[in-house]
Amino acid sequence: MTELAPDLIAEDLACRRGERLVFSGLSFRLPPGGALVLTGANGSGKTSLLRLVATLIAPAAGRLSWGVVAVENDIAGYRAHLHYVGHQEGIKPALMPRENLAFWAALRGCGRLEAEPALDAALAAFGLQAVADWPCRWLSAGQRRRLALARLLVAPASIWLLDEPTAALDRDGQHRLEEAITRHRAAGGRVIAATHAPIGLDRADTIILDDFAPLPDAAAAA
Repeated sequence: MTELAPDLIAEDLACRRGERLVFSGLSFRLPPGGALVLTGANGSGKTSLLRLVATLIAPAAGRLSWGVVAVENDIAGYRAHLHYVGHQEGIKPALMPRENLAFWAALRGCGRLEAEPALDAALAAFGLQAVADWPCRWLSAGQRRRLALARLLVAPASIWLLDEPTAALDRDGQHRLEEAITRHRAAGGRVIAATHAPIGLDRADTIILDDFAPLPDAAAAA
């Protein structure tokens, strides 16, 4: 079960890419069990917001807090609560799915005996048992995406950050993802998902990134 933790709080966040102000004035609060869906046009900042929450980039303005503690004051401690699945699956093609999951579990500090039951459960949750011992270079795009998502289950983390998580998934794969998210939230976990496609998340809040684009005069001044 995912350990309950403080709210994730964003206050008046702004983001720049180069000289361009992508969004500003963006705030949200994500409690245990919460879900946040990010939508918007291409280039509106969905991926940038996920990367900002993941501390891969710094905000141009505003503050991100884990409860009462500013994330910037304990980045390593905060990152221990995160799983980030981006556009790139990060799969080693010469390894098998089981070996890739074992590698990811070890990176999260899980010992081999501790991780083994979680590996089997993750493979089953995403319907990968039949290809668990194939080289990953043989997998289809959808199977590789399932494998990237399966790593969410091999080591606990409170916050899942998902960038276009349904990309390349068939209906069964999307259903399995939605079930995994439902179980994660029921255990007190939280999810932020950037997506163009509909995804079944009950009681999820939505942020439309286009609504936080700078006004033309503000963008020119920046």
